[in-house]
Formats: sequence, structure tokens, C-alpha cells
Amino acid sequence: MLRTFRLAVGVLSAVAALVTTGAVAGESRVPKPAITIENPGKCVAPVEEMRRNHMDMLKHTRDKTMREGVRGMKTSLNGCIECHASKKTGSVLGSNENFCQSCHAYAAVKLDCWDCHQPKANYKATGTAPADHPGTAGAKP
Repeated sequence: MLRTFRLAVGVLSAVAALVTTGAVAGESRVPKPAITIENPGKCVAPVEEMRRNHMDMLKHTRDKTMREGVRGMKTSLNGCIECHASKKTGSVLGSNENFCQSCHAYAAVKLDCWDCHQPKANYKATGTAPADHPGTAGAKP
């Protein structure tokens, strides 16, 4: 009987500790990412889709650019930077207040895009977008 009582007290203590630390209530001591769209407008996809699939969209665009020379697609890395770069720094990196860095730090995901690419807004890559390629600014409907 005493053993059951001690077990019950132990379980109740553990639950009380979880509730007071916010673990049960959904609170966290980890700061949420700074998600600020510096240049709001229409994104290329809904928020939930972007959270889950932006890396696949970027890889697809990368492959089109590298293998076919297509530039200016609406899912390009530069397109993302233009909307998400901080107005203070002009970048998506540099602090956990910047869009890409804040989300990736929160999710504990390495940002390897910037091993090769620049993170600043208003950078224009050389090359042109074929006018007839689907997904580019000059594409015919």
C-alpha cells in the first residue's frame, strides 16, 4: 500500500512539474522564430506549403537553372530573398531576427544554401530567363 502511495505521489509530482514549466500547456523556453515578411505580397504558395516544401521548390529551381540555364523562375532563391530580407540588414542571415536564419535555428536545420549563394536582397544574377519557359516572368500563358 505504501509503495502504491509513493508511486502515485511521484507521478503527481512529475505532472505538476510539467505543468509549471509549461511543457503540457504548449509553452516553450525556446524563442519562436522571427517571421516577418519585410515586403508583403503574394507568396508563390500558401504558408503551410512553404514551411513544409520550400526546400523542394528551391531544389527544383536549382536543377532547372543549372541543367537548362533557366533563370527568373518565381521560386528562385533570389525571389525569396527579395521578400524576406530584413530592411535593416538587407539580408536573410546575420542574426536570429532575420527570416531564414531564425526559422532554421528554431528547427535546428543547417542553412547550406549560403555556402555558395549570397543572402542579400537586390542581387541580380547574370543570365536571362527564356521568354517561353513556364514559370518565368516572361512566360506566355
